[in-house]
Amino acid sequence: MGNVSIRDFYKEIFGDAGSQLDYFLEGNNSNDLGHFNVFDIVKFYYSGKMKSEMTYNRRLYYKISLIKGKNLVEFAGKTVLIDKQGVLFATPKIPYRYTPRSGEQSGFFCVFTKEFLSRSKTGLLIDELPIYQPNSDFVFQLNDDQYLEMEAIFRKMDAEMSSDYAFKYDLIRNYVLELIHTGQKLKPMDSTVITTNAASRISSLFIELLERQFPIESDAQVIQLKTPVDYARVLGIHINHLNKVLKETTGRNTSEIISGRIAEEAKLLLKQTQWNVSEIAFTLGFDEVAHFSNFFKKHTKLSPLKYRN
Repeated sequence: MGNVSIRDFYKEIFGDAGSQLDYFLEGNNSNDLGHFNVFDIVKFYYSGKMKSEMTYNRRLYYKISLIKGKNLVEFAGKTVLIDKQGVLFATPKIPYRYTPRSGEQSGFFCVFTKEFLSRSKTGLLIDELPIYQPNSDFVFQLNDDQYLEMEAIFRKMDAEMSSDYAFKYDLIRNYVLELIHTGQKLKPMDSTVITTNAASRISSLFIELLERQFPIESDAQVIQLKTPVDYARVLGIHINHLNKVLKETTGRNTSEIISGRIAEEAKLLLKQTQWNVSEIAFTLGFDEVAHFSNFFKKHTKLSPLKYRN
């Protein structure tokens, strides 16, 4: 699982063509803070610019997708099938994969950065909205009327992007907020039963996130994910669900796995480096040396210095 920035998104479309990247990332919004763009799915995917299947990644931008066609959406422990038409509100907090399950696909999607919506004069903070919370269901089934209502908003945004109206981005922000509030009134789709594959996916993603922080190669390197809640937030699932899945698949809970891996790294650093104990404690996320010493002794029955010697 990787992190996909808005620049990475455009590189997938245009490659490294600098002039086009500059246009979409800078020139297109040169008079405005943040970034926004809207795409017609038919024109976008069937132009050959981008493959339709999305890999399981965390995208560092917001995306609202209005989808007509059969599609499978996988996020954390849930698998949702859009059978006819639906809408997806993607956030950097929740990694997901999107896979078309039928040949005919249509609709719209828009991408925008946090800074773009922060210019709204409503005072709303996007990360405080219910639909963008890590434990939110963000895929919704739409009936025909709901689909047409949202499609009309997307068509207005699409038309506005081509206009020369001086305040068009202010107007587009209002359209984006209208989409979000419309989505927050919808009923979330039922997910499929948590399967062994879904549990394995969560376990694998958790282990990958954990191992990505190691090895510690510099005394300036500090682990960023320290607690079970940190991992649950990045994975976009509730901590209780993460604990349950890890207990079922590994026999240990989240805290035990994290602590065990940190203890192993501490042993390596004590034996293979000349860093003092406070430097090692700092890299492993401990604010106090005493806390690290107590932690290490709990796991090895020895103090850090006795273990080193």
